[in-house]
Amino acid sequence: MAKTRVAVIFGGRSNEHDISLISAANVISNIDKSRYEVIQIGITKNGRWFFYPGSVEGIKNNTWETFTDNVPAAILPDPLYRGIATILDGEINVIKVDVVFPVLHGKYGEDGTIQGLLDMAGIPYVGCGCFASAACMDKEFTHTVLEYHGVRMAKYRVVRQSELSSLDERVEKIVDDLDFPVFVKPSSSGSSVGVNKATNFEELKNAIKIAFSHDKKVIVEEYIKGRELEVAVMGAENPFASDVGEILSCNDFYDYEAKYILGTSGLSIPADIPAEASREIRETAVKAFKALGCFGLSRVDFFLAGDKVYLNEINTMPGFTSISMYPKLMEHFGIDYPELLDKLITLASERVIR
Repeated sequence: MAKTRVAVIFGGRSNEHDISLISAANVISNIDKSRYEVIQIGITKNGRWFFYPGSVEGIKNNTWETFTDNVPAAILPDPLYRGIATILDGEINVIKVDVVFPVLHGKYGEDGTIQGLLDMAGIPYVGCGCFASAACMDKEFTHTVLEYHGVRMAKYRVVRQSELSSLDERVEKIVDDLDFPVFVKPSSSGSSVGVNKATNFEELKNAIKIAFSHDKKVIVEEYIKGRELEVAVMGAENPFASDVGEILSCNDFYDYEAKYILGTSGLSIPADIPAEASREIRETAVKAFKALGCFGLSRVDFFLAGDKVYLNEINTMPGFTSISMYPKLMEHFGIDYPELLDKLITLASERVIR
């Protein structure tokens, strides 16, 4: 029986490039090689694409770019080919692929861009489609869609680049609308990059400026003092949610450092919360998944403040590192890492691309 050929794409131009490498190395290491043939496609930080035939260790330790047998590569948008072109000494060779697993986090990875390219190419891929990826990536539109569907989220305000010239006035208006402390976030950035907590007027101004170094639009949200909870969702027409897990952050909040650098944050699965709260979180996660048109997988993050549940955000290509919540939640649910990858690839193979 022929193996399914899966192209794992890693790296990318976002500020989460290094996390993508770790996630991809874990995916490649755990994929069932008796069923799948893996093609490794790396994207450098400046956007160069390469077919990488080296070891997974080169991806893990970030030396893959210097591998001497790398070959320039590109996805062909023409659906006739349904594959990846490699270009060597002026000759083009097409590698046919059955499924793409875009293990890319952040901009140009989970914002609908590569999903649109794969749709054009007619190649099935793991994860959400173009619209859902874009809407979940942009926090303003996540709020817009989910609040329309009755999902409780933090109060928020948007700051646009055009308002930087009158930032004091804009900040004064925000302070009138939202009480301190507040959280300031780039609207379309993942893994808490560029996110800061502000407790006064000057901190808010500075946090907005920092956020603008990562994105052209900034979200200011009210501070929800509560427990940080996450749930993994998987499926298509009838998705299901895992048990609820709790983040025990080693920092004031679960920022990039707490997630990936310090390594001392804790995870509690299942979370020690009332059964009614767990039920509401799982049901809300599925409701949000459907409302945004998600497909395949998403990790949905919540706050539990007293007896109130607030949805924080949806991540359409969550981390697959050894400490990432999505695979850990699924493992607790009875789906180990190789089976999880198999289910995601199977879902991708069954999706209809028109």
